[in-house]
Amino acid sequence: MSAAPGGGAAAPEYVGFWARVVAALIDTLWVMLLISPLLMLVVGSGYFTLEHALSGESDLRETLISYGIPAVLVLAFWRRKLATPGKMAIGAQIVDARTLGPPSFGQLLIRYVGYFISTIPLFLGLIWVGIDPRKQGWHDKLANTVVIRTRR
Repeated sequence: MSAAPGGGAAAPEYVGFWARVVAALIDTLWVMLLISPLLMLVVGSGYFTLEHALSGESDLRETLISYGIPAVLVLAFWRRKLATPGKMAIGAQIVDARTLGPPSFGQLLIRYVGYFISTIPLFLGLIWVGIDPRKQGWHDKLANTVVIRTRR
């Protein structure tokens, strides 16, 4: 953090809704590029059909690739870099809301699960970023984290 006039720490710049949407789109793209070939290899091209999507059927391999691998990748990026590639691209990091330091692994795990909770009621928990004073979505509130700007 940079120093404010008078010697105090500058207030953090919280990252808002639209910047976080851009980061989420970047993250969706890189995750999709990584797991799509694996799904093709393991499940076959039928995975990408409307019929398969509407059937609601999946096996353990498909579930692990679709949900497990992205969870491990995202949590690893958060733990190591405090950001996913999308957040890095927009100059943002996830930090503890109280200390502005690195969040614990427990906080990051709660934050990840909180994404699912945030999306269930018509994405209201994600939209909350746009109206909250500290730009926290429900997943951030559950984990006691904030997303701050690391560069302009």
